[in-house]
Amino acid sequence: MKDAFLDLYFTVLDRRDNPVEGSYTCYLFEKGLDKILKKCGEECAETIIAAKNLDNAETILEISDLLYHLTVLMAQQGITPQEITDELEKRSQKSGNLKHPHNVDLNT
Repeated sequence: MKDAFLDLYFTVLDRRDNPVEGSYTCYLFEKGLDKILKKCGEECAETIIAAKNLDNAETILEISDLLYHLTVLMAQQGITPQEITDELEKRSQKSGNLKHPHNVDLNT
């Protein structure tokens, strides 16, 4: 079975290590962390808006854009898919860890 996420990750790594003229991924690496983070934020906001508008087709596109930009961030920071998988597996072992909201005194 083909793993689209791993394929994407290795393509991003290849662009990082072997720049290709005209590549958007190479452009992001060239511009650096601030640009990558800005794009992650933009795509996150666009995902929220698409979901709020109950537009599943658009939400799928925006989630895909967000995952792409997060993958570029992972590569830029040296984070591997295995590290993410390990963390998700650790979290799947937990139960009963609902976080309770903090009471905030708005009068102080």
